[in-house]
Amino acid sequence: MTVRTRIAPSPTGDPHVGTAYIALFNQCFARQHGGQFILRIEDTDQVRSSAESEQQILDSLRWLGLEWDEGPDVGGPHGPYRQSERSAIYHQHSEQLISSGHAFRCFCSAERLDALRAEQMANKQTPGYDGHCLHLSEAEVAERVAAGEPHVVRMKVPSEGVCTVQDMLRGDIEIPWEQVDMQVLMKADGLPTYHLANVVDDHLMGITHVLRGEEWINSAPKHMLLYQYFGWDMPQLCHMPLLRNPDKSKLSKRKNPTSITFYQRMGYLPQALLNYLGRMGWSMPDEREKFTLAEMVEHFDIQRVSLGGPIFDVEKLAWLNGLWIRELSEEQFVDAVQAWALNPEYLRPMVSLVQARVETFSDLVPLAGFFLTGKVDPAPALFEHKKLQPDEVRKAMQLLLWKLEGLRRWEKDLITMTIQRVAEHLGLKLRDLMPLLFAAVTGQASSVSVLDAMAHLGPDLTRYRLRQALELLGGTSKKETKAWEKLLEEI
Repeated sequence: MTVRTRIAPSPTGDPHVGTAYIALFNQCFARQHGGQFILRIEDTDQVRSSAESEQQILDSLRWLGLEWDEGPDVGGPHGPYRQSERSAIYHQHSEQLISSGHAFRCFCSAERLDALRAEQMANKQTPGYDGHCLHLSEAEVAERVAAGEPHVVRMKVPSEGVCTVQDMLRGDIEIPWEQVDMQVLMKADGLPTYHLANVVDDHLMGITHVLRGEEWINSAPKHMLLYQYFGWDMPQLCHMPLLRNPDKSKLSKRKNPTSITFYQRMGYLPQALLNYLGRMGWSMPDEREKFTLAEMVEHFDIQRVSLGGPIFDVEKLAWLNGLWIRELSEEQFVDAVQAWALNPEYLRPMVSLVQARVETFSDLVPLAGFFLTGKVDPAPALFEHKKLQPDEVRKAMQLLLWKLEGLRRWEKDLITMTIQRVAEHLGLKLRDLMPLLFAAVTGQASSVSVLDAMAHLGPDLTRYRLRQALELLGGTSKKETKAWEKLLEEI
């Protein structure tokens, strides 16, 4: 048997270090067994998926040094490798499940399902579908389908007994069937949910081992059932521990930078970041801190993965990155710095922003030095505002950050429009928020156009600096967060 593993990211946002973490372990497991590693794009979320996000994922993983044998950009015998291009395959398998009696059409409205969930929550019951459409006659189903009535396809699930999931790290995991919902497999728009597409694709692509995050443990019974319904052999499962913040909470961008491109722009070496991700819950036999990807593959043993939640500590990452930097030759150091920011691709767009403002080249550093640094250190006095009280400044900054976090395309016009909407909601003008942004993004009271600067710096560094500014101003309390999140919904 040829070992085949995969990574299947969704192109719905910034490329996440958690994606790289899982990709790294899948690649190491495959390479250590002389197998193949596949990259598949799960882009069935038509609203949130974008080609830009997909390209960022591919570029970021490749920047780290990861390589796949099959994928949307390299091809392969099991394509297409984008789920949006495999709709006919999922539809065929969905109909097969209905014909065999393992799935059914559900016509329940969103209103009915919301009311059902509210009632179950009020009664302290586990939320789940109640089987309302499970016993509709074939004639009624055919009539409603012919009339064009919207519906989804749900899988049938046992109501009694226990499902035993075999895990490579955790042994047998028992989950009562009563806790497993009748999962939607095909949405009303005709696209599959993750659960159906994941199982069908893994089988058709010959995946033998699935290494994924532990958040998918509760979904394993649904996947096991689908393999059983189709009569297929199931891949071996291995649920990796989730990356954690220093406070042991799940790694999130609100507490830690999570985008791969953030660390790229901050000046981390890709080898160091990959090295650090390899240390997340795993260790070399000799316990060494610093190792290459090739060395990790050579010594890789999945049984050395620890189930304790690995802590993603940026300070420890910086220390490890320093080890890598200090071992570079002088020539390698110069090349790495040039590749980081002193390259024409990054510098050229800055020219139009700074050339008309300088009289000597030495003026560049005080004027545009913030383009070539990760963190800026604005003085608290820069956030004193003529129209806003300190609490109102923090509220404005938090709303700006949240809205900019939701911006999928990072372009000057869209950035400006987003800031404008926040300003209008607060009864302000765009120019009223500019001093706050100048301070947070550039660390100065004035500089080149801050909107142009935000567009050039990119979403990762811009959002990071806004978070740093908020921390400087005292952060937000839980009460404030809850109240301001309600305001966010209105903007």
